[in-house]
Amino acid sequence: MSVHALTNHFVNRFSGRLGFLGLTLIYALLVAACLGTLARDDELSLGRNPLANLVKTAGEFAHPSFLDLWFGNPNLQYKSDDGTVLRVENRQEVEADYLAGLGRATWTTIRIATLGSLLGALLALPLAVLTARNLAAPKPLAWLAKGVLDVARSIHTLVFGLVLVGIVGLGPTAGILAIGLHSMGTYGKLFAEAIESLDMAAIDAVRSVGATPDQVFFNAVWPSVLPQFVSSHLYVWEFNIRDSTILGLIGAGGLGLLITEATSLFQWGRLSTVLIVIALMVSAFDAVSRRIRQALS
Repeated sequence: MSVHALTNHFVNRFSGRLGFLGLTLIYALLVAACLGTLARDDELSLGRNPLANLVKTAGEFAHPSFLDLWFGNPNLQYKSDDGTVLRVENRQEVEADYLAGLGRATWTTIRIATLGSLLGALLALPLAVLTARNLAAPKPLAWLAKGVLDVARSIHTLVFGLVLVGIVGLGPTAGILAIGLHSMGTYGKLFAEAIESLDMAAIDAVRSVGATPDQVFFNAVWPSVLPQFVSSHLYVWEFNIRDSTILGLIGAGGLGLLITEATSLFQWGRLSTVLIVIALMVSAFDAVSRRIRQALS
């Protein structure tokens, strides 16, 4: 029995109210099994002083480092245990240099997400055309394309990044390729679903006059699905901006590198600044993409 047939059998078996209750019971048993095994292995501990650690960390997060640009000590002294002055620094100048580096890292993250998203969309488009059932591509090609998209979607961006850093080296190129390969699977699924939602009457009308597959696609399919493709691209692009912020953890550059530095040195004030920048960047892109999607609808 094929996977599709098994899926349909499962859905039909658990349809209706009793089926939903059965699925709910299975889910509850899974949750209980997860909690039970974690408790058995003593993996649910919160540490020795979770409340004190939470208060301390929250206090440091409440003072993001960018405030030092105005309120930092211009004559901060670092002393040894015996009172000897080891060095003196101007916190305002130090923070200004850090924010300049933060700006460069933000631009790197945007470049990784933008170029990776575009690469993923371009790679996914022909595969989506092959997997769309209503375009009736040859079955071997459709199965192969679907398999490629499923594999790409199932492998996390970080896994792609770890492999690609070993191949192309450290830097944004590995991040762009990692974003592109993982996004290809998501784009392919969204593009194929957009094509499958088309009214087949227009496609059949173009086919009936003897149009080639290329002519059918560019004259009947492409104009109809373009708004949905743009909307899907904006959605995945927005997700990739968030996803690309962690690629610096594996050496792809960008904001992830600053996150790694801040957490390894327990610099929660600087981590707070980086997280504020990420939140503002994602919120701004979300607002812009929402307006564009509304204009297309």
